[in-house]
Amino acid sequence: MKRKSFAKRRDANETEIVEALLEVGATFERLDWCDLLVGYLGMNYLLEVKTSKGKLTKKQSKDFPLWNGRITVVRTTKQALEAIGVKP
Repeated sequence: MKRKSFAKRRDANETEIVEALLEVGATFERLDWCDLLVGYLGMNYLLEVKTSKGKLTKKQSKDFPLWNGRITVVRTTKQALEAIGVKP
């Protein structure tokens, strides 16, 4: 899968989600093609942050299934924490 870099607008809830991830000791990197690469307890997780009514873009809908790994769409801090194995 060829990744193209592009200017990315961040979802309004991303800061809150990142803060919750940091509180439990996770690290993160912001990406262009998916929102967050999160490291926690020796594992890596790809998280795509969406607002409550946000949808995947056409490009994401096309490209994400080509990734041979898991990308989890999260809309809340609870979903983000659960995606990395933390039970809030």
